[in-house]
Amino acid sequence: MRNIEVNVGNVVVGKENKIVIQTMCNTSTTDVKNSYNQCIQLAKAGAQIIRLTTQGIREVEALGLLKQKLRRAGVLTPLVADVHFSFKVAIAAAKVADKVRINPGNFAKEEELAKREFANLIEVCKTNSTSIRIGINHGSLGERITAIYGNTPQGMAAIALEWIEMAEKSNFDQIIISLKASNVLVMTEAYKFLYKVMEERGVLYPLHLGVTEAGNGYEGRIKSAVGLATLLKLGIGDTIRVSLTEDPMNEIPVAKFIAKYFEDKSNIDKKYPTNVVYDCLNYQDFILKVSCDYGPLLLEKKIDNFNLSGTILGEDILEKDIQVFKGNLLQASRRKFTKPEYIACPGCGRTLFNLEKVFKEVKKRTSHLAGYNIAVMGCIVNGPGEMADADYGYVGEGRDRVSIYRGKDLIYRSVPQEEAIDKLLELIEQDVRNKVFLPRNG
Repeated sequence: MRNIEVNVGNVVVGKENKIVIQTMCNTSTTDVKNSYNQCIQLAKAGAQIIRLTTQGIREVEALGLLKQKLRRAGVLTPLVADVHFSFKVAIAAAKVADKVRINPGNFAKEEELAKREFANLIEVCKTNSTSIRIGINHGSLGERITAIYGNTPQGMAAIALEWIEMAEKSNFDQIIISLKASNVLVMTEAYKFLYKVMEERGVLYPLHLGVTEAGNGYEGRIKSAVGLATLLKLGIGDTIRVSLTEDPMNEIPVAKFIAKYFEDKSNIDKKYPTNVVYDCLNYQDFILKVSCDYGPLLLEKKIDNFNLSGTILGEDILEKDIQVFKGNLLQASRRKFTKPEYIACPGCGRTLFNLEKVFKEVKKRTSHLAGYNIAVMGCIVNGPGEMADADYGYVGEGRDRVSIYRGKDLIYRSVPQEEAIDKLLELIEQDVRNKVFLPRNG
């Protein structure tokens, strides 16, 4: 078995190396001052790789300035250019960034053009010692793949394999693969399927894990822990990100906890009784431990329920809090839906509104819609393509403008932000009355 190591700047990913922690800035990359300050904070907090949105040549130039400024300050944390919809920008970014993230679903419009420009990108990466993340997103697989496989985990793995083979034809192995989905079951099945295929081929490339658009609060942490734990317990995964609709600083301690938890081999191999008392330092540690232990068992239907109790610094956790947590865990594991399911991106330099504030308000005003899956996305890049499981979507269209979706169908465009939540609720209530659209969960 050939186990590939990938160099991302001064960080080595894959093989026997420890799990690498990643995050992404939510600043505009062209705002070099604020991006610099956020990178400094994230690096100090423990981010080992930092990604920034790089949607155009202006952002590439700013990324170059940012990197120079960080290096002069002695900060060597690798920077990743997040590129969508432009192979030209990806090629330019490869001369500046330590790694370039591309999405095969929108790298180029035509298949032959994508193949040719991917080969060109690889040559630039070879010259500049730049690695590539091939980032597949559930919901942006393309018509050819969905015609064969449907919008499935197998389709996600099939695209990854195609691009792996393209890289191999160019004698390039400095690639990391991600298969992101907000549906934890789809995400874990995609990674397991690809890992098995890579084993059969005899070459294991590093995998970047994450439940995309996990949301915020305890729900987002639980959902991320379930997905990551299910794979890390199987020895699948080399680098992780916990994607929260919050300040990116909040992602780091959660990711560090999960990575450290599975560095302890006893947490991979241990057997679980049906009645466990967890003694923890704080509530976040409690929910992460239990989610890492029981989430995989629930997701894979090895158990249906379990008894649970816990203490925080010796004080019993209240039974009502235990039951709320168990409800969140059962929903994250896709076993029982008792409230709406939310898909929400963490925001980045492309987001032109206060995503955290809007998401909290959407959750507040849609909390009665049990079984519905509602997406709140910062921009068109993270919009229709990454909310494949959503029944309804609130998608940033530009500054103070929003698009409203039913499934993948655009219903209202360019809605003023102050009217958008009302418009979303109006559409859902109208559909309920007319029985024209039923929630997918439940």
